[in-house]
Amino acid sequence: MTKISGLKVLITGGSSGIGKATAKLLISQGAIVAITGRDKNKLEKVAQEIKAIPIHLDVSKYKSIDVKVLDAFHSMGGMDVLINNAGIGVFGELSDVKIEHFESTYATNVFGLTLITQEVVKFFKTQEKGTIINIGSTAASKGFAGGSVYSSSKFALRGLTQCWRSELRKYNIRVALVNPSEVPTAFNNANREERKEVSNKLSTNEIAHAILNVISMDSRGFISEMDVWATNPF
Repeated sequence: MTKISGLKVLITGGSSGIGKATAKLLISQGAIVAITGRDKNKLEKVAQEIKAIPIHLDVSKYKSIDVKVLDAFHSMGGMDVLINNAGIGVFGELSDVKIEHFESTYATNVFGLTLITQEVVKFFKTQEKGTIINIGSTAASKGFAGGSVYSSSKFALRGLTQCWRSELRKYNIRVALVNPSEVPTAFNNANREERKEVSNKLSTNEIAHAILNVISMDSRGFISEMDVWATNPF
């Protein structure tokens, strides 16, 4: 098992939902965690609450990514794990889809995510180790009505994950995809407030533990892709 205590972890979108739950869990086990978020006040409040390092970053603002990743690296004194959790979604039927829906969603879910990973991989290659965990969705392997924009962005992320895995294994860098089914969070909530847990749907804690399992596997192996479904969602 990989020791969690002392690991240095960067989590995008870490001020709420799955990112926050994962940060709390890892910190409770001794990891050093930096979290990013778009809302500076919320980010700093949550970081203080869970004892994380705040890195103010909107991943769709490409020009600031290299500086912010470097800030996270120096603030933690290194980097061992990147968790690409930040994500947004626009939903609607084909007749209502607009190009700006694709542009805004892909800016975060695909383009910004890729640029962050590029910067982190520079460190991972130098140290010849590291773990990248992309948070996808069960929508990454099966589309649904109204999901043209969101689902296609997660299909793209699944493809990226497979490409990076093939490229980076020779550097001892593990690349995994975690696909949750529906988790009630602040995701796609206009006021960015957390939704209440629903008894027959996943909670953020289930996904946090799934991510922990990916990280903690002995370094000689890795989980390539994991789907996490609610037992009885209906």
